[in-house]
Parts: sequence; C-alpha cells; structure tokens
Amino acid sequence: MSKIYVVGIGPGSYEQMTGRAVQALQCSDAIIGYTVYVDLVKEHFPGKEFLTTGMKKEVERCTLAFEEARKGKNVSMICSGDAGVYGMSGLMYEVGVNYPDIELEIIPGVTAATGGAAVLGAPLIHDFCLISLSDLLTPWEKIEARLLGASKADFVICLYNPSSKKRHDYLKKACDLMMTYKSPETVCGIVGNIAREGEISRVMTLQELRDTQVDMFTTVFIGNSQTKSIGGKMVTPRGYRNV
Repeated sequence: MSKIYVVGIGPGSYEQMTGRAVQALQCSDAIIGYTVYVDLVKEHFPGKEFLTTGMKKEVERCTLAFEEARKGKNVSMICSGDAGVYGMSGLMYEVGVNYPDIELEIIPGVTAATGGAAVLGAPLIHDFCLISLSDLLTPWEKIEARLLGASKADFVICLYNPSSKKRHDYLKKACDLMMTYKSPETVCGIVGNIAREGEISRVMTLQELRDTQVDMFTTVFIGNSQTKSIGGKMVTPRGYRNV
C-alpha cells in the first residue's frame, strides 16, 4: 500500500524540525506543499522532487499528493508548524476518502504557539487556547464569541493569523473585545518570523498590543490575570504553592 506522510516541519528553521519529520522527508521521492513552506526545506533535501501550489489551492494540493502516491512514489505533504494545528492533516483525510488504497501517516511538529512561547519565556505554562483571527474559513461572529469566552474564563490566549492587508484592524478589534474581561495592563507578547531570519519578539501590555502593527508571520500571546514580566520575559505561573 502506498503511503503519504503529512509532515509538520516546525516554525521555520531546520533545527526545530523533529527527527521523525527529517526521516520522513529523507525517504520521500516527492515533497509537496505551499510554495513558502517548500522554500524553507528545499536546501536541506537535495535531489527530491518538489511540487508546489499557491495560497487557497489546498484541495488541489491534497489531490496532487494522492495522485503522485498512486504513481508508486513515497510522498510527503508538508505544513508549517504542526500538520494537525491549522494544518493539512484534516483535509488530507477528507480527500483521502477517494483514495482508499493509500495510507496516511501524520508526523507532528513544533507549532507557532510552542515555538513562540520559547522565545518569549514561559507564557503557556497553564491553561491556554489557540484562536485564529482569519475569517476566511470562520465567520467573524464566531471568532468574536471565542475571544470573549476565552477572556471571560481567564485563559492565556494565543492568536494565529492576527493581521493581513484585508484585515489590518483585526488585532485592534480583538484586543477591544478581550478588554471586556481582561485588564489593559495584562502582560502580552508578540513573536515574528519564529526561528527564521528576522525573528523579533517583544513583551508589552494588552493596551499597548492594541496599537501594535503585526502581520501574518506574527504570533500573539495574551496573558491571563496571573501572567507577569520577569526580566523582560513573559511568564505565566503554573500555580505551585511553595514558590
């Protein structure tokens, strides 16, 4: 039976790719992915066949992977971060219904939440949730309800896709919503280009975050009521009583 590996390649650098991910790519004949992600791995896997599709071509990309596997090739479908966190693994299973002769194996990776958290310090030590601000696939009303619910429950919140040319004010809108329940002084942080050239990070208050410019390559962290800044790092206590 032919097999496709659905591989999370981590946030960007080869060093943050798991050993299992490297192994899967090394034993693949064809590596398929969104153009930006293929460019991140190309130099480390010479001699492989690389096939790409652009943004919003996800279904075509999945079909391409299955069709290549049908030719008898070992195939890897790559995603940034973890393939199961805003990645391609779900869609691969859905498209795979039409290719029952091909097996899927999901290879986990370091997602932006954990990769960015390591840069900022320790913001995710206690309960947290991930919310994407992209309304391409989720109505804004639903995103709004999730932001309010998570803020009311005092979760640490990690935001993916916080801004784009069409959504330049979405982070500001999100911060205003979260300040319904969170203090404007809540400790927050941003990390841009995690583990890639030009990586930046900054710790600030929620009020300051509201007026901060970010892009699609930025991951945003909003603390809970216990989160603090220690030596310029963002730290959420785990709740150990004897510290």
